[in-house]
Amino acid sequence: MTPHSTDPRALVDVRDLHVRFGEVEAVAGVDLVAHAGQATALLGRNGAGKSTTMRVLAGVVPPTSGAATVAGHDVRADPLAVKRAVGYCPDVGGLVPRATPWEHLQLAARLRRLPAWEDRARDLLERFELGDVAHRVTAGFSHGMGRRLSVVLAVLHDPVVLLLDEPFDGVDPVGVEATMAAIDDARARGACVLVSTHLRELAVEACSTVTVLRGGARVATATADEMAGEEGARAYRGLLD
Repeated sequence: MTPHSTDPRALVDVRDLHVRFGEVEAVAGVDLVAHAGQATALLGRNGAGKSTTMRVLAGVVPPTSGAATVAGHDVRADPLAVKRAVGYCPDVGGLVPRATPWEHLQLAARLRRLPAWEDRARDLLERFELGDVAHRVTAGFSHGMGRRLSVVLAVLHDPVVLLLDEPFDGVDPVGVEATMAAIDDARARGACVLVSTHLRELAVEACSTVTVLRGGARVATATADEMAGEEGARAYRGLLD
């Protein structure tokens, strides 16, 4: 199924997306188009609908209404194809406490049938300063270490669409730098990158386009330059009021 957008570079196309959990409407009419070779930030406070939108795009949560396609696949009709196309770093969870980083990577490689993945896995672990703990169980990891490993798992297979949900949360400067480099690498090879965060400064550093969510709905889309600096901070505060 082809995306709704007529732009052939559009790898994510969301139209009037609604997601309800019982009486709670977590997403209330989001529209979003994101392109190949571009990084787009979903920016907003906690509870703005960022993570739920990302879960829909990862094929994890079905939409209640509206439409969304990822890499040409309808998230409702073919969630398995969506999962094959994306690399997804969830906001919480996703790691097995009694497994090591290497075992996580080994399982991901087997599920995706990746050939000769070991060298890339070792390189990623070193870049994210996880090489020394590659064979330690993750139960003892700090929150930031878990975040870094989740990003490594998301980028391992060079996905067409990379979804990073709160990848900077609790991460030290080394991890932030490694994640920024991973985003740049994905953009350079033509992937579409979406980054959800509540940190405006990192959003504008990582991405060229920023979509602001409030109360489950999109309230603005701007360039990173428009959201940067003091002027950007004032504009962002105005959008959240």
